[in-house]
This record gives sequence, C-alpha cells and structure tokens, in this order.
Amino acid sequence: MNHRFTDRSEAARALAARLLDEHLPGPLVVLALPRGGVPIGAEIARRLHAPLDLLLVRKIGAPWQPELAVAAVVDGGQPEIVIDEGIAAEVGADADYIERTAKEEWQEIERRRARYLAGRAPVPVAGATVIVVDDGIATGTTVRAALKALRRRGAARLVLAVPVAPHDTVLALQREVDRVICLAEPDPFRAIGLHYVDFHQVSDEEVLAALAAAPVAPAAPAT
Repeated sequence: MNHRFTDRSEAARALAARLLDEHLPGPLVVLALPRGGVPIGAEIARRLHAPLDLLLVRKIGAPWQPELAVAAVVDGGQPEIVIDEGIAAEVGADADYIERTAKEEWQEIERRRARYLAGRAPVPVAGATVIVVDDGIATGTTVRAALKALRRRGAARLVLAVPVAPHDTVLALQREVDRVICLAEPDPFRAIGLHYVDFHQVSDEEVLAALAAAPVAPAAPAT
C-alpha cells in the first residue's frame, strides 16, 4: 500500500485509532524513539491515556553511507549494541569501527537523556503492554536493538506501531514483538521522508513540548 501522510500529526491520529481498536491489555506504556517518534508517541499516549517515556537508541551508520544502519546502541543502564552482521560485512564495518562509533553515539544518548528527561525516573515497563513508536522504519536495525532491550526489562507484551516501513522489514520485526501495526508498507521503499508531505527534522524544543503535554504517571492496571 502506498500512502503519503500530511505530517506526523496525521500519522499519529491514524495509529492511535488503530491501537484503540486493538483493545490492548493494561497497564499501557508508550515509548517513543527521539526525535521524530516523540510527537507521534505523545498523541498516542494522550488518546490511550497512557504514560509516555523515551526509548533512547542511536543508529550506527555505514562508513560511507550514514543513513544505512549496520548496528544500533540502546540505553539500558549500560550501552547495548545490536549488529546487523550481514549489512556490516557487506559495507566493511568491522568491530573496531562499530565500537568506536558506538562510543560517539552513546555520548548523544547521554546528552538526550540529560536534555529531555532531566533526571526524571523512567516509566516502569515490567509487566506492562509496551507500545514502541517511531515515525517510520527503514532497515529495522535501530528499533530491533530497542525491542531486545525491552524484552530483557520484563515487558509483558510488545507492540510496534509505525506509520510506514518496508514489507520485508515488517515481516522480520514480527519475530521480535507480539504485534506490529504499520499503516503503509510501500513497494518499492526508498526513504521514510518520501511518505510525508512535511517531514521536517524535529527539534529538541518540539521533543520537550511533546513530553510536557503527554501523560507521565504510570497507568493503573486494568481491572
């Protein structure tokens, strides 16, 4: 299905409607990948009356093609690295390159944690239905790292909700979660931004505003 969203707000409303139809068991937690996933996650959290938190993960791009993810590093108390061995071998990203780049990306994770969360305690995910949100997925390496970390933290159920992703990526990620909700799986797939009219780079200020407007207290368990 080919589709072009007006902006992230339109995509968020459509995703929220689909998630409401799922009647997911509580408690619910929405985790957004900054920065582009945060405005979408904030709208979903508001409509589902669920707390919003950030899932801090950074892509490690190929040496000469930074948009192509060869690995990702995720904040789990300690840096956790997930490598796409096939792509890494294809583009010549060896272990030294990945380790060196991961250290650089970890510095950005620490900056974002300090800037966006300012010491705020993370929303608990153990025993919860966790909805992971981004504004789109290309290879899936970044979000796969985040999903693996969430499994280790005891999430009872994982739902991945995105507006757009390639069909083969969706199929691969289905093995990592309990449910994938993807509104558009274009073929051929070239870039996430091509499926939005407005795909501006989300600023730190937009992230802070979205966090301030969204629920933050843990949702009560369903009765």
